[in-house]
Amino acid sequence: MNNDPGGLAGFRLTHRTWTDELGTWSSAVAADGRPGSALNFDPRLVADPATRERLVAAVVSDRRLAQGGVTGLVPVADLVAAQGEVWLLTTEPVSPAVTDLLSRTPGVPRPDAGSAATVLAEVAQTLLAVHAVGLAHGALHPGTVVIAPDGSALLAERGLADAIHGRPPAPERDVAAWASLARGLAASWSAASPGAAGLFDRAASTASTHGLAAARDVLLAGGDLLPPGFATRDRLVETIHRWSSDGLRTGDGQLAPAPPVPAAPDEGDIVTLLHPPKSDDVVMRFGPGVPVESTAVRLWRAGRDSPLTEPPSGKLRVPGAPARRRRRRTALSSAILALMVVAALLAWLLRSSPAPLEVTAMKVIAPKKTQGCDTAARIRGVLTTNGSAGEIHYQWKRSDRKEAIKQTDTVAAGKSSHEVVLLWSAKGEGSFTATATLRVLSPLPEGKKLQDRATFTFKC
Repeated sequence: MNNDPGGLAGFRLTHRTWTDELGTWSSAVAADGRPGSALNFDPRLVADPATRERLVAAVVSDRRLAQGGVTGLVPVADLVAAQGEVWLLTTEPVSPAVTDLLSRTPGVPRPDAGSAATVLAEVAQTLLAVHAVGLAHGALHPGTVVIAPDGSALLAERGLADAIHGRPPAPERDVAAWASLARGLAASWSAASPGAAGLFDRAASTASTHGLAAARDVLLAGGDLLPPGFATRDRLVETIHRWSSDGLRTGDGQLAPAPPVPAAPDEGDIVTLLHPPKSDDVVMRFGPGVPVESTAVRLWRAGRDSPLTEPPSGKLRVPGAPARRRRRRTALSSAILALMVVAALLAWLLRSSPAPLEVTAMKVIAPKKTQGCDTAARIRGVLTTNGSAGEIHYQWKRSDRKEAIKQTDTVAAGKSSHEVVLLWSAKGEGSFTATATLRVLSPLPEGKKLQDRATFTFKC
């Protein structure tokens, strides 16, 4: 029995928790004392055994990337199941993320344009390495870009969203998300450096038209527009240090009481999902909380338990039987097989092709509360589709700019709703009304136009 309510497979859960689209994250400490994190997946997302199989495949792919020298991903220690829950354990903290640093925190220096350039360049390099092996991140946004204690940028949750939703890897979606991140940092961390903000906008446009490698080169070639010494990450390290030390303090500077430690499952009920059994002395467990056997375990068990095949003693072939009869049977079998293949091919050719992707409706949603100038406002566009796979071409138009922001997203079949996001920051003094307009360029039903807008207020 585990007497530590915060213990989980060698990790001790600590005070800080937060939620995202996949479940609930908790800060944690590994057995060797190093800080890490633990993600408790939303049970509704991982109830299907096929989803767990895809999660295992995503984590195994991450480990292979790390073995191949890719260092820009948050390393995963294990993927475990216990009492009907699935947990992901990492050996590096997944906080703070860029989204944590976009909000203005008193006493914490805000990252500057040099910090933004460092983050964007490192994220682009990691994505290029991931795409080179046919994989993708699948859910890149400020909440999945983690800043490590040394100021380096790490990607969290790589492949997890795609695994949960059964989507194939789509590098194009990562490129569009990187361009959106670049424009968001141009409007926030680079607000005081117009030259750097313009550099990031050019890099974002280059990514959309020529790819991430070209966008990274644009950043590297624009070093003269960035603060001196930006590549040392000193500003990011200072920000992280102050953010971590102030994270538990109240408004009067006193240490805040630690909230209750999240309850963890009993250690005896925890089962790793990453490794099949390695010995013949295996106890198979069933019942609530025990994960469904993985493909690897099923194959292993089938190979262990299958009896040896022996030919029936009463039906041995008589030596000297005519070979011609055997050849006739072989020819007949081959002909039948060929007819089956032709029939299957004709059925495939004659079947109706799926309808092409179309966006049929849309809605833009802006924050209802007045937005401060030290935070990035999040405007969402919810697109309704006919559920087919394909690419959506769209553009955002901000009321404070002449040029529209064009982007492309790739959607998988089976989903009739797709969300796009615009991050908008402002600077200066006073207040003003901002209007974000979203227009779908394609694909649309013939003769139909789709455009919507939403208005909100900035107060500086």
